[in-house]
Amino acid sequence: MEENPWQILESKAIYDNPWIEITEHQVINPTGGKGIYGEVHFKNYAIGIIALDEDDQIWLVGQYRFPLKAYSWEIPEGGGPLNTNPLTSAKRELLEETGLVAQHWEELLRMHLSNSVSDELAIIYLARDFEQFEAQPEETEELLVKKIPFEEAYQMVLRGEITDSMSVAAILRLKLIKAKL
Repeated sequence: MEENPWQILESKAIYDNPWIEITEHQVINPTGGKGIYGEVHFKNYAIGIIALDEDDQIWLVGQYRFPLKAYSWEIPEGGGPLNTNPLTSAKRELLEETGLVAQHWEELLRMHLSNSVSDELAIIYLARDFEQFEAQPEETEELLVKKIPFEEAYQMVLRGEITDSMSVAAILRLKLIKAKL
């Protein structure tokens, strides 16, 4: 049952930019029918960081998300090239978005973000023990940064105020880990 039941008849790239490539496949599906399958290949890892301080507070980043046409509160996030160590990318993203440099890092989880149409892999870290520097956001980012108690972030997830999938998964994962301690 774990073998690939799909047969690809033909594939063609229909869109390409520095971040994604979209391929349209002519396929025979698992039940034998002909069809098409669109696949989005990401050229970066999705990187997320829960920055947790000694007072059990975390940093959230707020920004308007163009595809959603809505404002979103999230953990610090960004992309990391596939040929770069994901931890290196996480350190860069945390500094860019919050100005923080962490001394201790731990991988919290890996997850596929939309596995029915893309191969995007998210890697999320827990960062601790910080020095504060100036944030260095990219030109495409207009960010608000706030530090709040972890429990408040957890409640924001439960109330549906944080809906970003990486943020939701990371906050819930950390809540489960903290409950076991």
